[in-house]
Amino acid sequence: MNAHVLVVDDVDKNVRLLADVLTARGYRVSTAASGEEALARIAADPPDLVLLDVMMPGMNGYDVCRAIRADPALAVLPVVLVTALDPEQERVNGLNAGADDFLGKPIHQAELLARVRSLLRVKALYDEVQRQRTELQAWNSTLEQRVAESVTQLERVGQLKRFFSPQLAEAILAGGADDPLRSHRREITVVFLDLRGFTAFTETADPEEVMAVLAQYHAAMGRLVLDHEGTLERFSGDGMMIFFNDPQPVADAPARALRMAVQMQREMVALSGQWRRRGYDLHMGVGIAQGFATLGGIGFDGRIDYGAIGTVTNLAARLCAEAAGGEILISQRVQGALQDLPLDAGWSIQEIGELELKGFHRKVAAWRVTAQEPGG
Repeated sequence: MNAHVLVVDDVDKNVRLLADVLTARGYRVSTAASGEEALARIAADPPDLVLLDVMMPGMNGYDVCRAIRADPALAVLPVVLVTALDPEQERVNGLNAGADDFLGKPIHQAELLARVRSLLRVKALYDEVQRQRTELQAWNSTLEQRVAESVTQLERVGQLKRFFSPQLAEAILAGGADDPLRSHRREITVVFLDLRGFTAFTETADPEEVMAVLAQYHAAMGRLVLDHEGTLERFSGDGMMIFFNDPQPVADAPARALRMAVQMQREMVALSGQWRRRGYDLHMGVGIAQGFATLGGIGFDGRIDYGAIGTVTNLAARLCAEAAGGEILISQRVQGALQDLPLDAGWSIQEIGELELKGFHRKVAAWRVTAQEPGG
């Protein structure tokens, strides 16, 4: 937009002269015949520069200039005093009143345009700085808000992670149409594990010793669950149930589940050694099954767990019960899925035939996975 110049003079001939020169150069010009009218026009339509006559009835140019400078919003509005009085004295008075520049009468057109261009350039630079400052303040405000929201989100995630897996906690906070707590059906790979010899151990050990062992066991196994992005459904004393492919889908759920189980058994070798030196004979069995289940929030207002219901969870638990200490038993569907996926050279798989499992009317085919020592 063209710069806006306000011409203030009580002599109509002087106003027309300045207005014609400025209009011819493309400036938008408005006029005022008195100091009072000038202030009213400034308030209604702020200009980019003011050409202000000094000698006017009522408010003179100095009074108008002081009134302009008294308004913080107009602190940098360029004001050029136009006078036919003694230039030395008027310059001192004008500077005291807050003027930016001076023009003597009669007006020299070239000088007028040069001073107008110079002051408008300074004003444009100031306006740009102010615009950038406003944008920066807005960005800072937005950033502060985002940081505050992120901190709140992290706090909420941290609280939820105390009860749910990290993936489920983040899915809950994400919300949307696919609410993970809403009942839904999906194919999952379930890993069930518990300790062999735990019942006998609890009958002879002090409660503090039992809790210390469970803390070590849960910490080691829980770290591996997180490393492999599994969903921990529940703790049940020495038993743990983990599943893959929900709430976050993964393409390699069976292989991921087996990798986790193999690393868990390797971790148990170190833990069993520590416990054996303290007189505890504890080992871990693992069962892995794959199939469809119904998943979602289970509970009531004030207490909700995230659970999976279906034959696949029972099968994983029964396979776990059949596994000896240090063993991993997998179902036929898991073994079939593993054949189509690249596996790590960290285990061997042997068919063990059909097993009679509690709660299953027919025998169930199963395979034993034996973890190999790293480098073995």
